[in-house]
Amino acid sequence: MKIVVCVKQIQNPEIPAAQFRIDEEAKVLIPVSGLSPVLSPFDEQAIEAALRIRDRAGENSDIEITVVTIASKGSRTAIKGALALGADNAVLLNEPTFDGSGGYVTARNLAETIRAIGDVDLILTGRQAADGDAGVVGLGIAEILDIPAITFACDVQTDEGVVTVKRVLQDGIETVEADLPALVTISNELGKVRHASMRETMRAAKKPVKEWMPEDIGLDDNQVSSKAMRHELQRLYIPVNDIECEFIDGDTPAEIAATLAQHMRQANLI
Repeated sequence: MKIVVCVKQIQNPEIPAAQFRIDEEAKVLIPVSGLSPVLSPFDEQAIEAALRIRDRAGENSDIEITVVTIASKGSRTAIKGALALGADNAVLLNEPTFDGSGGYVTARNLAETIRAIGDVDLILTGRQAADGDAGVVGLGIAEILDIPAITFACDVQTDEGVVTVKRVLQDGIETVEADLPALVTISNELGKVRHASMRETMRAAKKPVKEWMPEDIGLDDNQVSSKAMRHELQRLYIPVNDIECEFIDGDTPAEIAATLAQHMRQANLI
């Protein structure tokens, strides 16, 4: 059984907001100096879901877990973290060729990569990336590959060509089944993610990592980059909140209330 986990490395979401910088002309986030990117937390949950499936199957199972990501050669945080947790191998779509492409093109790049890997039974992604929070790439992959998609999973199990998923609703949990191959997006309700063991961390350096370019997934440069975007980013900026606070004085509560009412009427609030 082949499981592919799609992951993304992002700027650490725990960075204080005051440290974020935006290049408004280039419409890009300026990385914080001295801080390495991290694996998106929801994608850590997806890796954990894959590892739990293999744990249930036992040590002698034939389950292979492949991680797919888009990253530069010099920044492999996502791959290193996933392999150290226990994934078997990885495929790296090398930036800058696969850069700045938006949700649709990213989904297509990942879908064609999965198609090129071949005979994939189950695709796992995080419910959304923890930077953009769009949550569209996973479903886009399923649409392009024409396979079932189940979202917001808190438990995933497979048996005889069927995936059984418990998914989170606003008012409870529902159980959904689908034939494999299928795609499942994993939510944080899956629970605690394991830590990388020393054994797996040492083994990670020797695990195979394939670096693929557009021709390896049957596409050309114009199909995998920002040239193929289906939307236009109008502006990227840090909002400015100009809040004015006025304290209303008065000798009595009635006088304060009357003054407040007058201000609200002037502001067309009442």
